[in-house]
Amino acid sequence: MCGFVGFTNTPVAADPAAVVKAMADRIVHRGPDDADYYVDGDVSLGFRRLSIIDLEGGRQPILNEDGTKVLVFNGEIYNFQSLREDLLQKGHVFKTRTDSETILHGYEEYGKQVLQKLRGMFAFVIWDKVKKQLFGARDIFGIKPFYYYHKDGQFLFGSEIKSFLSHPGFVKELDEDRIPEYLSYEYIPDERTIFKNVYKLPGSHCFTYQDGKLEVERYYRIRYQIEDDKSLEYWEEQIQKEFTESVAMHQIADVEVGCFLSSGVDSSFVVREISKGTEKVKTFSVGYEEEKYSELPYAQEFSRAVGVPNISNKVDADDFFEAMPTIQYMLDEPLPNPSEIPLYFLAQNARKYVKVVLSGEGADELFGGYPMYLQGGHFAQYTKKVPRPVRKLAGAVAGKLPEFKGKHFLVRGSMEPYQRFMRANYVFADPNERQKYLKKPITSKRPEEYSKRYFDEVQGLDEPTQLQYVDMHTWMIYDILLKADRMSMANSLELRVPFLDKKMLELSCRIPSRYRADCATETTKKALRSAALKELPEKTARMKKLGFPVPLSDWLMQDKYYNMVKEAFQSDIAEKFFVTSELMKLLDDHKSGKAKNMQKIWSFYTFIVWYDQFFVKN
Repeated sequence: MCGFVGFTNTPVAADPAAVVKAMADRIVHRGPDDADYYVDGDVSLGFRRLSIIDLEGGRQPILNEDGTKVLVFNGEIYNFQSLREDLLQKGHVFKTRTDSETILHGYEEYGKQVLQKLRGMFAFVIWDKVKKQLFGARDIFGIKPFYYYHKDGQFLFGSEIKSFLSHPGFVKELDEDRIPEYLSYEYIPDERTIFKNVYKLPGSHCFTYQDGKLEVERYYRIRYQIEDDKSLEYWEEQIQKEFTESVAMHQIADVEVGCFLSSGVDSSFVVREISKGTEKVKTFSVGYEEEKYSELPYAQEFSRAVGVPNISNKVDADDFFEAMPTIQYMLDEPLPNPSEIPLYFLAQNARKYVKVVLSGEGADELFGGYPMYLQGGHFAQYTKKVPRPVRKLAGAVAGKLPEFKGKHFLVRGSMEPYQRFMRANYVFADPNERQKYLKKPITSKRPEEYSKRYFDEVQGLDEPTQLQYVDMHTWMIYDILLKADRMSMANSLELRVPFLDKKMLELSCRIPSRYRADCATETTKKALRSAALKELPEKTARMKKLGFPVPLSDWLMQDKYYNMVKEAFQSDIAEKFFVTSELMKLLDDHKSGKAKNMQKIWSFYTFIVWYDQFFVKN
């Protein structure tokens, strides 16, 4: 596990060795154990290492046998031992016992087809000195980050955007036109970022860069091949079989591995599985002084039930607000998901004991864990039974009537699935409302249009499956996995996600939606929960999703924290972008109890704190 940086050498960087070192030092938190560099006449590569496998010999950048190819890599390849054996038989010579070297020799042997053989989380770049070509890729889920900057002959890349700040050719510019999308989704919902000319390499994509030309292509597609004739018992067995294998592979390390543990079925299932082979595996949980928001009692009860130690810490309001500037800096782009803050403190505490933790991210997206998938199932039944013209008429009539039970359903039922996608209006239910807070007129398309391309790719599938597919390409990669990577790596902790395994994905794509989000019984993750019931206490296996609850709404009503946000809302930064009188109305209405505006308030506050970090202080 590490962070890497690099760039193609141009006259702008007069001393590329010094520049690449400065860039790598910006992300020292990703790899405090070691650093090394490669510089030639064409490219510069930098590496920061967190030693997990082959502690003594795993230094990067790594060169192949004849020195013609150079690799920098972030992540873990869980099937590297079998790949290594295959490559040894084909005559490749290894200098280390690392998983990273298997990518390098695999690329020598198979070219970009090596990507089809890798099982793990990764982002990497290989420089071919003979072809004068860069080749890079990101894992199929996008667990590990990859950013690049491309402008006026400058090509920079790395694990975090902040590393670009140390390159003299990087022009730091805010893309103000992206703020409206941020205010709807809480993240930028496509390959662009909030910085001009800075892009995210999507998951399942690779690139080549040669002679100033960049080509990006998709190397893997998620395909649903539903098997309707299998029983629930069959899927339970398959899930347990693949999960056992995945957890075992995700434990490969030369250091101790621990687990995050919340109150939910996903992390509990991971803990139970790892505890079979590691009796006293350390588990880590976080909570609040405010008991009604804290998951700690559930986590502690479960850890006692399975006989593993649980190490917990609590976050209070002062901790929460004081950490915000650091957290927004670590995230690179503004992300107003309040759960990132307890996650930061959870990782900070875990790092005192271990270097690696397993976590439960991805189970909801693969196996149908969000309530909106059930809602999607109800819409699917409605659209199947009621002809489209009738639905359109019912929605139009209902929209003009005063509020009544079922109005929302009828209005949304008249729409296409992409138009009622709730994540597109996550912060503002009415996207038009954003304009009254913004000084600059909105010129971008409606928020749901950014997700439409993913719905189009799975048009023939039922709505719950469409929603899962879209979530895996947007919400999961731009929110869930981003905060998991940044909050863990901010504390030099490697976080692994055994649900997000290639074979687990392929299995989930065969399971009928009635065994994922079951509308008939209002059960999310039905097959996964059924498998977990054989391993976990019933209370844990049936636990409803809490989603890392936070007492932020209550705190914003207290004078101390209200005044902190008020100061930000009346700042020069707020005045630059927003109608501050409208921001204050949001805040005052929330404090007085007139309206619950926590998510909107936090979205604006987050942006202001983030902007201060990247455009005032750095």
